[in-house]
Amino acid sequence: MKEVNIIDSIMGSGKTSWAKQYMNKYKDFQNFIYVTPYLDEIENNVLLDCPFLTQPCSKKGKGSKLKDFKNLIKEGKSVITTHALFGLFDKEVIELIENSDYIIIIDEVANVIEQINQISKDDIKHMLDSKLIEIEEGNNKVHWLVNDYKGVFQSKYINIKEQAEQGNIYSYNKEILFWTFPDKVFKIFKEVYILTYLFDGQIQRYYYDMFNISYKYYSIKKVDEIYELDEYNPLKENRGKYKEILNIYIGESNRNYTSNKLTGYELSVTWFSKANKEQLNRLKKNTYTYFRKHGKSDDNLWTTIKDMRTKLQGKGYTKGFIPWNTRATNNYQEKHNLAFLLNIYMNPIEKRFFENAGVKVNQDLLAVSSLLQWIWRSNIRKENATQVNLYIPSLRMRTLLYQWLDHKEVKFGMENVYVVYYEAEQRNKVFN
Repeated sequence: MKEVNIIDSIMGSGKTSWAKQYMNKYKDFQNFIYVTPYLDEIENNVLLDCPFLTQPCSKKGKGSKLKDFKNLIKEGKSVITTHALFGLFDKEVIELIENSDYIIIIDEVANVIEQINQISKDDIKHMLDSKLIEIEEGNNKVHWLVNDYKGVFQSKYINIKEQAEQGNIYSYNKEILFWTFPDKVFKIFKEVYILTYLFDGQIQRYYYDMFNISYKYYSIKKVDEIYELDEYNPLKENRGKYKEILNIYIGESNRNYTSNKLTGYELSVTWFSKANKEQLNRLKKNTYTYFRKHGKSDDNLWTTIKDMRTKLQGKGYTKGFIPWNTRATNNYQEKHNLAFLLNIYMNPIEKRFFENAGVKVNQDLLAVSSLLQWIWRSNIRKENATQVNLYIPSLRMRTLLYQWLDHKEVKFGMENVYVVYYEAEQRNKVFN
């Protein structure tokens, strides 16, 4: 298998433009599969420049886009589809692609691991005791042992049976089951390209390390009107210009929503689960005041964890909510006023799952990667970007952003010089 090509280039640098030019250049003698997160990106962007790509249709597949996708591969067509359908790739898809000649380009990282919440620790014990499954020593892979199981739990276990038979189920500590995307998919294509940024901090990288999938990094450069692959060198990124564009809020509203000494865990999922009504109301008032100062409601964009959305929404900015993990869309590039009301840590169970497999996890890089992706939905992604106002009340998330802007190692610690410097600055300033 060849190395997976990671096109690790900053948002707006031309990754999608390179992909479209690449496919157009070789379309007459090379088949492609292009995968993107959203349908509107297919219809309003890629297909406009690559009309030779075919989108799977549920009607043609008699109610199944996956079935139509398989038919298109059998016919040797170049295909464009979403991450949702990509996640359904099964043994038949693998066999079809193995016997063909396809290059796959995936815009943004995919969902390659998922905890199976429907199966409890007791369910796993029951399956083990009943000899329905065994867990392989060393790699914790789950094997299904009974072909014709028809017990009382048949409906509950049927998905486990099917996915385990395909080699996609793994256990953590015999207490939790994880579905993993079939790693063979990344080994059967002529070439694989992943278009993303800060891949080192993303779950798909940890997945690649777990399954020993090798990868190589590239950047994008533009020569006249042509986008080309370039040697990977983050120091070439002109992050200084973004320091000029970003107006990061500095002031009392970064600390007055909590009565405790700042620790770096503020606005994490755990913090929100323990926050009292007074703290949430103070954070909401801060956000309202921030947006009211900076402009019109149709120029606002904000996010938080799903469970806090209704509790933190307010007049003038409610409709500007988009999920914190939004990627690969230009729909919000006219927005200038942003509020990022959360502090991202990796799911602790997923973290332990990877670390148990010997994979090192960088939570700080994961956090800043997600933050940057979200910020880059705004006007900052445009070539002629104007000032973007940003409220990030989480000390940790602000610190990581400052480090990234200065090309420093992305690493949070309360002793960090950035914390000392910027917090001292905050004590002497009010709203920008």
